[in-house]
Amino acid sequence: MVRMLLLHLLGNWIERRNCKARPRQQVTSARHMPALPPPPAAPSARRRSLNLPPPPRPPRSSSSWNSRKRSPLRPSATDAGAPRGGPPPEPEEIDQLLLTALRAARIRDEESRRSDPLFIDPYAAVLLSHDVAHHDMGYLDSHGVPWQDHYRLITRYIDDKLQNLINNSEDIRQIVLLTDGMDTRPYRLNWPRLSVIYDVSPGKVFTAATKQLRGTGAKVSRNCVLLHTSLESHDLQAGLSKNGFNGNRLSLWVLQGLPLTTTTTLENLLLVISNLAMKGSIFIGELPHFPDCTAPMDMGLEQENLEKLFFNQGFRVSFVQYDNVAKDIGLDLATPWEQCGRMLFVAEQLRFSDGQMESFRIQFERIEEDADEEGFEEL
Repeated sequence: MVRMLLLHLLGNWIERRNCKARPRQQVTSARHMPALPPPPAAPSARRRSLNLPPPPRPPRSSSSWNSRKRSPLRPSATDAGAPRGGPPPEPEEIDQLLLTALRAARIRDEESRRSDPLFIDPYAAVLLSHDVAHHDMGYLDSHGVPWQDHYRLITRYIDDKLQNLINNSEDIRQIVLLTDGMDTRPYRLNWPRLSVIYDVSPGKVFTAATKQLRGTGAKVSRNCVLLHTSLESHDLQAGLSKNGFNGNRLSLWVLQGLPLTTTTTLENLLLVISNLAMKGSIFIGELPHFPDCTAPMDMGLEQENLEKLFFNQGFRVSFVQYDNVAKDIGLDLATPWEQCGRMLFVAEQLRFSDGQMESFRIQFERIEEDADEEGFEEL
């Protein structure tokens, strides 16, 4: 009986021992099993973006209102399939205002080399040494100013008229030159003592001309000064005033070469001059033919319209006949002035300038203040 009880207890102990050993074997077998490969990762957004094309570049914007667009590249003469023997393409990438000024300098240089020149410009050849002129000399020759005789005539006429006015008046010591940027009058003409010459022209052209003339001995007369105001100025009137222009002193305005494209640009220019120029100041020069005006053949009607335009801005204008000027100088014009379409003029300022009106206002206020003080003392 006791033996059977011991056998029963031994069997239960062996069974419990087997139950405890069974999970340890399962764990041990799991350790020796090969590792399963990880599940494939889902494609991320960054991995997909590598297969997309790059985003387009934003268009280039100009930094200023007068920035010029780059012209497309043209094939050179050495490229395969390029035309040979034909005229070279026009240099569109060159500033047209610069080319126009260089063409005028070319005429002045040719005139200076004649045996009987109408004028002598010793600095025109220096301006033509500009890199642009060097590369496009043929372009300047084949696309010269169409009215070369008229340009020579007007240059001589303005030189004589300008010198006569400033030499016969001790009050005109402010001279405003409205030019193409390469006018050499400040250096080649004799100016009275204490004269102030203002040059109004395209800034890029004037800068190029100044750079070329540097180191050549080009200087204004002694005790005189040259000041430049860029045509691209936001406020031309303020720019001239900032440079010291005085509306309470007589002035002489000269127009030759300044780019004027429409009658509106001329009207705006006349408004600026009318605001700045003292009453009695003189305005001389040459007007181009405006496309928005009448045809060149009807010069009488065009003169009448321009007279009204000048008068509305406070100027009395008279037009000078090219033929009479040519006869006085002894030059035969190859082209009649009617076909040229340009007009030579002399105008006088009839209004008070803004500076004069301001002086009158200050003086009137002083008179009123003095009268008030006298009345108070009487009381």
